[in-house]
Amino acid sequence: MVFFLFNVLPGDPSRMMLDQREDSEQLELIRRKYGFNLPVSAQYLHYLNDLSPISWHSERPEDFSHSDRYQSKPHRLFSIGNGFLAWKSPYLRTSFRSQGKEVSQILSETFPNTLVLATAAMSLALILGLSLGLLAALFKGSALDRLISLVGTLGMSLPSFFSAILMAWIFGFLLSEFTGLNMTGSLYEVDLYGEGRYIAWSNLILPALTLGIRPLAVIIQLSRSSILEEMGQDYVRTARAKGLSLPSILRKHTLRNALNPVITAASGWFASMLAGAVFVEYIFGWNGLGKQIVDALNQLDLPVVMGAVLLIAITFVIISIIVDLLYAWIDPRVRN
Repeated sequence: MVFFLFNVLPGDPSRMMLDQREDSEQLELIRRKYGFNLPVSAQYLHYLNDLSPISWHSERPEDFSHSDRYQSKPHRLFSIGNGFLAWKSPYLRTSFRSQGKEVSQILSETFPNTLVLATAAMSLALILGLSLGLLAALFKGSALDRLISLVGTLGMSLPSFFSAILMAWIFGFLLSEFTGLNMTGSLYEVDLYGEGRYIAWSNLILPALTLGIRPLAVIIQLSRSSILEEMGQDYVRTARAKGLSLPSILRKHTLRNALNPVITAASGWFASMLAGAVFVEYIFGWNGLGKQIVDALNQLDLPVVMGAVLLIAITFVIISIIVDLLYAWIDPRVRN
């Protein structure tokens, strides 16, 4: 869908590569180099061929599927017609705008930044969310419970782009003298003399807080309701009748059984964060996958967008597998 959608969007990637210069000879060379002169269906088949570990390659240099396009040389299996079948590492092609730069290199530079941001935001949301949800459940109906529920409701109602602008303006501009935080900045920064990069952990604080607000609100509500449900079960009453203390019941029984809906919600949010926190990364200038996708869309850089979509899909699959394993480890009833 993404591939074919790009081919109906207005704009010519080959002209964008030339910065809109009218040079018919250069335009023709670029269109032949990147296969823009082929039908859309043929372009898509060539993309699948590049992506597949087992692929067909032409022996003729003038063909778009010629094996010299690949940086890692394909290993020939056997010949077929004017070409041959070979096995190779999946090829995500090169960026249209950053000509000569591999898409895999671009993703390897941006995805780790998004991974750090998403991990920090989800860790914050889980720690605070479970703690506040437990307090709200233990003090059900109290003023503390109502206050925590209000925090959760406000967190869910705040759009990401609005909370990002608000956090950057208040803590990165108005109170910057006290907080020492910047409105924008990525994980790596260059020193004043341009001699090297260093990790600026302070730039992680505001985007992680902003990104963690919405999952925090969800986890508070889910953990509260789940703990209250488990506290009303027969095994809890039995444990109390045997004389077990409330902290012991919570630690050994209730919390583990109440974690399944929390894990489900947290895994979905975490996968979405890894897919690219577009608004948060763009507003805070965080050099992550979300910001890279926005830049690639603005520049009609199809290989980067396709590579990002494939990486996101793989991420969702891996996280889903991990969550299934966590279910079986946390709740023995799942194994049965």
